[in-house]
Amino acid sequence: MTGTAIIGTVFVDIKGYPDGVYCPTGRNIGTIKLIPGGVSRNVAENFGSLGMPAQFVSSIDRSAIGQEVRRQLAESGIETRYITEGDNAMGLWMAVFDEKGDLAGSISHQPDFSALEALIQSRGDEIIAACDNVILEIDMNEAIAERMLALAQRHRKKVYVIVGNMGIILRRPEFLRRVDCFICNEIEAGRLFRRSLDAYDPAAMMRFLPAAADEAGILSMIVTMGARGAVYYDGRTREIGACPAIPCRLIDSTGAGDAFLSGAVMALTRGLPLSSAVRAGTKLASVVIQRVENAAPRMTDFFDEFEADAPPAGRTDAARVEKLQYVKG
Repeated sequence: MTGTAIIGTVFVDIKGYPDGVYCPTGRNIGTIKLIPGGVSRNVAENFGSLGMPAQFVSSIDRSAIGQEVRRQLAESGIETRYITEGDNAMGLWMAVFDEKGDLAGSISHQPDFSALEALIQSRGDEIIAACDNVILEIDMNEAIAERMLALAQRHRKKVYVIVGNMGIILRRPEFLRRVDCFICNEIEAGRLFRRSLDAYDPAAMMRFLPAAADEAGILSMIVTMGARGAVYYDGRTREIGACPAIPCRLIDSTGAGDAFLSGAVMALTRGLPLSSAVRAGTKLASVVIQRVENAAPRMTDFFDEFEADAPPAGRTDAARVEKLQYVKG
């Protein structure tokens, strides 16, 4: 087995940081950095940084930048044999940040998915058969999403999805019935459930989420809420709870959601309960937002504290089931 198959795109991030207070209508002197990015690529790098086995299934340009992306992932321990090459196969994301490290504005240029779609059509069954579980960037196109979900179902592999523009999920919400745990932010959850959740605090989200997730047929769900933390719900055990964010110095908010998903999914694939997975995601996100880079640095023993606190396999901590509560952040 090759661990987790991470299926998605590569972007090149062009990031601008002002030297002083950012002025949206004027010229700003500062620093511009070119950094490999893309949600799925960031997730793959996080897996490598924490020593978790994974293979990255993606496409890169026939360029020096594309080869550098492959090299960096391979150096971090990620299997790269399923990275194909094509024309305009990587996206571009241009972003400007304010003096606090918050995103002030951005433009995204989407990649051409032809090379990746051809790879998945020809070798998708081989890829899914060999992996332990799947992380799928579901908003690439419907053909890729449908084939990967069908293959995962055929091979009985758990699927976790990365959402982007929510286009495919909103057209095909039944896809979420095949996902083991759906992780999104409160804005994305609001679009899915056709209800504004922006003003919800964690207690309100915990009251809302179980019925909404059950009605949608979602097995388990985590909703991240920025500085307000995250709320989780497991429809199989009826466990529900919330985890506060970890206070830290914000350098760059890019990659926070990718890091949260990475930490949570890695914990789940290690057999940890949903409550521990949310804590792991919260901790990894707090590490990444204190860096200019889009992913975590190499870390050892990251999961030790979560595995020490988790209940033994096969037993659910009754104090955490069907209660509205916060878990340790």
